[in-house]
Amino acid sequence: MSIVKSLSPRALAAPESGIVEVVNYARGREGLLPLWVGEGDLPTPDFISRAAMDALASGETFYTWQRGIPELRQALSDYYFRHFGHRLPVEHFYVTGSGMQAIQIAVQTMTSPGDEFVYLTPAWPNIAAALEIAGARSVGVELQFEGGKWAVDLDRVEAAITPKTRGIFVNTPSNPTGWTATKKDLTDILALARRHDLWIMADEIYALYYFAGGRAPSFLDVMQTDDKIIFVNSFSKNWSMTGWRVGWIVAPPQMGQVLENLIQYSTSGVAQFMQKGAVAALNQGDDFIAANIAKAARSRDLLCDALVATNRVETLKPDGALYAFLKIDGVTDSRSAAIDIVDKTGVGLAPGTAFGAGGELFLRACFLRDPAQVAVAAERLCDYILKR
Repeated sequence: MSIVKSLSPRALAAPESGIVEVVNYARGREGLLPLWVGEGDLPTPDFISRAAMDALASGETFYTWQRGIPELRQALSDYYFRHFGHRLPVEHFYVTGSGMQAIQIAVQTMTSPGDEFVYLTPAWPNIAAALEIAGARSVGVELQFEGGKWAVDLDRVEAAITPKTRGIFVNTPSNPTGWTATKKDLTDILALARRHDLWIMADEIYALYYFAGGRAPSFLDVMQTDDKIIFVNSFSKNWSMTGWRVGWIVAPPQMGQVLENLIQYSTSGVAQFMQKGAVAALNQGDDFIAANIAKAARSRDLLCDALVATNRVETLKPDGALYAFLKIDGVTDSRSAAIDIVDKTGVGLAPGTAFGAGGELFLRACFLRDPAQVAVAAERLCDYILKR
């Protein structure tokens, strides 16, 4: 028996990322415009990096609080009060080694092998993979797509619930579709979860990327203190910290020791000097976030207006998040199309096949980049589309 075949079935079942497949295919090409992954084009700002470097230089390299340093948990509490209007005590916050680890820990707290978890699709592929690797079954429910807009059908969500269902994963604003739940959507989803005694895992990482102004509706606006909701989040998008791998969980304080134990037995906490950088991000980074949002809005308009003007692309400007999810006339295999587009235009897009059911005919473009670069990408893509 080969070494690989002797590995556990759960490890072998972990899928290759359809996004990373295209990235690895074309990474490093001259003149490439990489719109394929969910990050901007700016490095972490100096005020964040300097805070981490100062902490590192001063010797903050020892074991630290598993739940996160008190200063960072307080900064998270203050951030939620400023942006969400809700004062949550520090006991609600837990620092993790990335948003991905926040999801993994949440999955561990809510599911056992054989359980089911419903999520809305097309979706960021990592949630389904995290569930499956943990031994649970991910159950995708397709968002409705009509006239370039996406919407949730609660009847379809409820029809997917079985006696094995433990919860519902809701990412809003959504990666990749840009679908943004209304307050009524959230109220209805929460009522459904209460009716069936389900958990909600709320991924609101793009809450501030809401192009109507302010921030997107949140479950914080509709929930009660005893509702079974865990929020997962990351420093990656707001503050250009994708490579730092620092995230957080917002959860009922009663879960504190359980979450601390799971952090202990996975990473044993996030390095203290990195947490000091995260403190600076939260306390000093609101202007940087505002500039990022303004840039994203300009690039969103530029890209979507150009593509729609070809009369061969079906999409509307997304209400939130960082992505245009494009349906190009004649594309029936988005994986092959992504390869062809990067070969012929030098523009890197993520194939919709990577995002599950309902995404097969689409391509995703991340527009959190310099509008001048996005203009060049739009010109190349429009030329490609019109020559098809």
